[in-house]
Amino acid sequence: MRAVCLMGPTASGKTDYALALAKHLPAEIVSVDSALVYRHMDIGTAKPDPGARGTVPHHLIDVADPAEPYSAGRFREDALAAMEAIRGRGRIPLLVGGTMLYFRALQQGLARLPPADEATRRRIEDQARVRGWPAMHRELEKVDPEAAARIRPTDGQRIQRALEVWELTGCPLTRLQRAGTAPSAWAFLKLAMAGTDRPQLHRAIEERFDAMLAAGLEAEVRRLHARGDLGPQLPSVRAVGYRQLWGWLEGEYDREEAIRRAVTATRRLAKRQMTWLRSEPSLEWLPDPPPEPAVLAGRIARWAGISAGRVC
Repeated sequence: MRAVCLMGPTASGKTDYALALAKHLPAEIVSVDSALVYRHMDIGTAKPDPGARGTVPHHLIDVADPAEPYSAGRFREDALAAMEAIRGRGRIPLLVGGTMLYFRALQQGLARLPPADEATRRRIEDQARVRGWPAMHRELEKVDPEAAARIRPTDGQRIQRALEVWELTGCPLTRLQRAGTAPSAWAFLKLAMAGTDRPQLHRAIEERFDAMLAAGLEAEVRRLHARGDLGPQLPSVRAVGYRQLWGWLEGEYDREEAIRRAVTATRRLAKRQMTWLRSEPSLEWLPDPPPEPAVLAGRIARWAGISAGRVC
């Protein structure tokens, strides 16, 4: 069983290229994006429009309400089910996105981590209120230096979870994550789009966020905010762009600062994605610009043992 992964940082052009590629293959697209799963979050996630989704079948888009946390574990189950169905139709799954944890969960399985323990979490939060998250980060460095190296000293949520796992199990989170569950039986051709160089990527990020604002992103976030059942504790609201505009609506800072924070957060996301991709085994970087879709489609078809040609 074979599937193709098209990875890359945000704003690198993955979506458009995947659509062009799928036109030359008997393929269906499986979204690997932790924000595209949510309904009513269209503009800020750069969700493919209905026209594009009508041309090439898409999966794992609009499968959860924003009030519903969507996990890597659920993604793995949903993605494998979608891939099996695509294969049953004699087509090939084209996995497209930038949520690297989801790609890892799909390929390597997931660690068997303990469920959240409210008493432990409250104790860690109480310590953080007194000492601050940077001090808690230093505690994490002592027990799990690898986790501390990839978690920012201000990222309270992830610091809390890593310390919680340590307290509950006596094992570093990193070690448990490496253990994982049974890996997937699928073979993956992993391709990555580096996009443009860093200054150009930063400009693309700024231009895309400006376009999102012009398309009505503020109104989209206002509608979500007005629901009353959502908050920054949810993964949907923590999505880049939404979280920063949410803070503005909550009166934490002004609109100009919200936009600055959103662009900065998107740049940091792209940097983290690139760091992750550089450590991904058996990954092939596509040149910039990438090959003509028909050319790459022919190569994929030969690898997968299927027929290529313009299919739509």
